[in-house]
Amino acid sequence: MILEIRHYTLKPGCREKFIDFFERRNREALRKAGMLVFGPLRDLENPDKVHWMRAFSSMEEREKLKDSFYNGSVWAEEIEPVAMPLIDHYEAELGETTAGFENFSGKTTL
Repeated sequence: MILEIRHYTLKPGCREKFIDFFERRNREALRKAGMLVFGPLRDLENPDKVHWMRAFSSMEEREKLKDSFYNGSVWAEEIEPVAMPLIDHYEAELGETTAGFENFSGKTTL
């Protein structure tokens, strides 16, 4: 499983607005596009930072789902115009689970 861990530094004072939009609209849109999404998470040390994750079965699936989502009308018309003005900077880290990784159901993936 491929995990993408995303870190967003938001413009000052915009964190709760971003979280509200993410929970109301963005997470649902990402999940409908086929992505497994976790978050958002409030950073405990920086009041302008949020983290969230998404998971994919492979790098190929990640590329396919991302391409489809970010080239689609939901992103262009509904998500990007609201979310991007709230974000000052973002970065993503990629990781691959190990054979002993426990997923959220408590089962080990092999």
